[in-house]
Amino acid sequence: MSTIAVTDATFQTEVLEADLPTVVDFWAAWCGPCRALSPILESLAEEHADRIRVVTVDVEANPETAARYSVISLPAIKVFVGGEVVKAMTGAKPRPVLESELADFIG
Repeated sequence: MSTIAVTDATFQTEVLEADLPTVVDFWAAWCGPCRALSPILESLAEEHADRIRVVTVDVEANPETAARYSVISLPAIKVFVGGEVVKAMTGAKPRPVLESELADFIG
């Protein structure tokens, strides 16, 4: 399974109630670094589907969720476990850096 698009309406069930650690990619269509990060996250989602879920939130279409989690810079990545943010990152990162940052969840 690859990344899943999540909305304000589905965030509760898809992220906060998820059984696996969930990596949330807050992005926007106009964001170049977001577009650069997308294929990396897609690949990680496929390779580690048994350990993590990767979902995307379009901040333009889902402003409530973006505001609730204080997303002010894009791309913003937040890792949720048990409904709580346990890790947060901003900016596009190369795959090795992202893998290192997520090692606790994909290791």
